[in-house]
Amino acid sequence: MILSDRSIKELIQQGKLSIEPYREENLQASSIDLTLGAELLLYKAECIDIKSPHLPVEKVLIPKEGFLIPPKAFLLATTQEYIKLPKDITAFVEGRSSLGRLGLFIENAGWVDAGFEGQITLELYNANSCPIKIYRGVRICQIVLARLDRMAEKPYRGKYQGQKGVTPSRVYMDFL
Repeated sequence: MILSDRSIKELIQQGKLSIEPYREENLQASSIDLTLGAELLLYKAECIDIKSPHLPVEKVLIPKEGFLIPPKAFLLATTQEYIKLPKDITAFVEGRSSLGRLGLFIENAGWVDAGFEGQITLELYNANSCPIKIYRGVRICQIVLARLDRMAEKPYRGKYQGQKGVTPSRVYMDFL
């Protein structure tokens, strides 16, 4: 069952769900908007080998005047918010329609498992034919929260648990 704004607010007030910083004005009828953090990450490899733990990356801080995402460019970003999901709540991450209508696709593989804790790393792609300027603090995505039918037996404890800041892929760990 997808949670309403009232249920989300109750979980936060009870301390069962944590979103820091929490801004009540970002609470929607059935979701909560999250904002863009200060860091971006760009892959600098000519070829990405998913087994390699040493991919060249460049971390960039978004300047006050914004950051231009070139056409057809892919980069990673992070939310300002650090979230802690209880063992019986999962989340879906969705891009905001207003940004999607400009050609900015926002994803994070779409799913956050029950028990996850950390900032959410987002994949951004400019599908437009012109650059798109983004700014730190802008509402970048929304999470939709849903209650599991029962408490998870194995809540999330994966390779991204507790992540802070933009976090590159750790897929190479699947091969260890």
